[in-house]
Amino acid sequence: MSHTLINPQDSLARQNEKLLKITETLMRRVEQNTDASGLAYAQFQRAAMLEEEVRARTHDLERALDLLNESNAKLAIANRETEAARSNLANAIETVQEGFALFNADDELVMCNSRFGMHMPDIRPQLKPGLMFPDYVQIVSQSMFLSLPEGETPADWAQRRMRHHQDNSVIFNARMTGKRWVQVSEHRTPDGGTVILQTDVTDIMRLERRERERILDDQARLIRATLEHLKQGVCIFDTQGRLVGWNRRVGELLSIPVGRFQIGNRFATIFERLRDDYGFSADASPRQVQAWAEQEGKRPPLTFEIQGRGGRVLTVFMQQMPDGGFVISFTDVTSERRAIRAVTEAKETLEQRVLDRTLELEDALAEAERANASKSRFVAAASHDLLQPLSAAKLYLSSLEQELAGDRSGAMASKAANALQSVENILGALLDISKLDSGQASVHLVPISLNLMLSQLCDELRPMAHAKGLEFRVLRSRAHVVSDATYLQRILQNLISNAIRYTEGGRVLVGARHLKNSVRVEVWDTGPGIAEHEQDQIFGEFQRLNATASAADGMGLGLAIVERACALLGHPLGLSSWPGRGTVFSVELPRVGGPDVPVTDAVPIEQAESGLIAHRIVLLIENDAELRNALTVTMEQWGLDVLACCGEDEAIALLDEIGVAPDVVVADMQLDDGRLGSDAVMALRSRFGPLPACLISANRSVALKDAAGGLGALLLHKPFDPAALKAYLAGLPG
Repeated sequence: MSHTLINPQDSLARQNEKLLKITETLMRRVEQNTDASGLAYAQFQRAAMLEEEVRARTHDLERALDLLNESNAKLAIANRETEAARSNLANAIETVQEGFALFNADDELVMCNSRFGMHMPDIRPQLKPGLMFPDYVQIVSQSMFLSLPEGETPADWAQRRMRHHQDNSVIFNARMTGKRWVQVSEHRTPDGGTVILQTDVTDIMRLERRERERILDDQARLIRATLEHLKQGVCIFDTQGRLVGWNRRVGELLSIPVGRFQIGNRFATIFERLRDDYGFSADASPRQVQAWAEQEGKRPPLTFEIQGRGGRVLTVFMQQMPDGGFVISFTDVTSERRAIRAVTEAKETLEQRVLDRTLELEDALAEAERANASKSRFVAAASHDLLQPLSAAKLYLSSLEQELAGDRSGAMASKAANALQSVENILGALLDISKLDSGQASVHLVPISLNLMLSQLCDELRPMAHAKGLEFRVLRSRAHVVSDATYLQRILQNLISNAIRYTEGGRVLVGARHLKNSVRVEVWDTGPGIAEHEQDQIFGEFQRLNATASAADGMGLGLAIVERACALLGHPLGLSSWPGRGTVFSVELPRVGGPDVPVTDAVPIEQAESGLIAHRIVLLIENDAELRNALTVTMEQWGLDVLACCGEDEAIALLDEIGVAPDVVVADMQLDDGRLGSDAVMALRSRFGPLPACLISANRSVALKDAAGGLGALLLHKPFDPAALKAYLAGLPG
């Protein structure tokens, strides 16, 4: 085994130190021992070699030390740059307005700024680097400042939060105590880490809430404005029997100051006033009325009369609403009851005083006829005046339904639109009755294709029949008849819709029976039938044999219109019925040969795409400010550019000023100072060429229809369906 004087495992400095000592020792022995054999020289030579090796090792050691010092210097520079970068990153995230946190791929918190978790002071001290993400979620779920949804525990919240963490990107809102909201935005980094941003969105949430409340307030004002136009007094109660709406007319009829009506008042508060100041008819006692209001579940409509001390008689109608609340309407029928009472008294004394009261009775009859004529004129005028605000209300509601689609407020707007549609139907029926009674109705007899008219009615009413599960058939006929197209369509429409409405099961059949010189159109149903003693009553106004029918199904005016229209046109009206088996109504029409004649001037209503009409320029001429504003809002929602004017002069001045020709003109027929929309259309065409035009009017006369036809313009009767106008605009050439 060989031995060395130098241990290779020693450091260079230690090896050099040993070599120096060996050299000194050898040199000393050489000097002391001069052996003749030359051993001293050999030792000297070895010492010299060792010295040379020491010198080389020393040089290598110095070079290694220089390299080590250079590496240490570079490492110090790198450390300083790393610390500077870390400091800059910390300063950068500290300037971020939102709370910021960074977790690495192992879900360990690397860093966060001072705003992270600022809405939870109780957990802020625990948010330090090294915190694991599941632990972070756990302490957040236990924070006293986190407002959990009703019925949710901290463990449920933490479990739901960890599910969100599995997604690459997620954004959600968390509610804090003190009505504050924080939006949490979590995103995955390319290396598998997680970045979390916390943003205070309290102001945004409050702004959205105020906007929703504003929309609801606008809707409430619109509905209230509609109620104020009704002649009846109306009160609306919620499911708890609390007052939520009313109009001014109810205070006038009940002689109750408007200040007594307040949101949240109980039904009992108003009912106490009725019970003390009014007498109830035999139809319903105060106890029955109270029980009806407090009853839970479905309640049938309730109608009765009350009479005040001054002799005022009011008809009260109580109707349950779909949400469980109910509405009460009060109608002043004092004049009608006085007239009935006067007739009754006259009848009781007629036999005893017939000789000396003949002249008085003739005068009374003349007065009654004048009153009836006055009533008809009043109904016609009132119905016409209501069509204007009703048109505006329908347009506003149509716009509101589009903006709130899918929202609970949108559903309420849809219900209000359905209610306005019922009001429109009733007003249309009243207007027809008033025209027929007052003798102002004009007829326009033309050849009509019976098959075409029945086909259109079949398409219109088939969904109503299918919704009730009825078999609905309309038999074809090649006959042509002579009649007024508008009134004949109304007659057949009322007969067929009545058959469908009162038939609960079975079928409805419509066909034409050919006679020698005429055609008898018959409507058969398998409904409950009509007793013989009731067959004369059903043609009277406001007569509905089905007491459970709602006001939305009509006010019992359909058959009254049918009877009057048939009398006006000279068409014999027939009725045969078998109780429990069904009924058949028939109308006999004179038959002729001839070409098919269009039934109505209305354009087909199709679902138009807003993109087809966008950016067209519409010149709107409407003197009523409310309707003009409603039409402008509606058409602008369709993407149209609307130039709204109140008259012809303003329209021409505006077009001259901007130097633009409109694509279409929409004008009201009756403008201020007796001017006509048709004249405005002709004046505009003389300037700008053959512009397409649409006329709007509440007048349903044949003369107006002919005037619109002469202009080649669409005629829409108020209140019109916005879809009809939209379909017309969409059908114009681009």
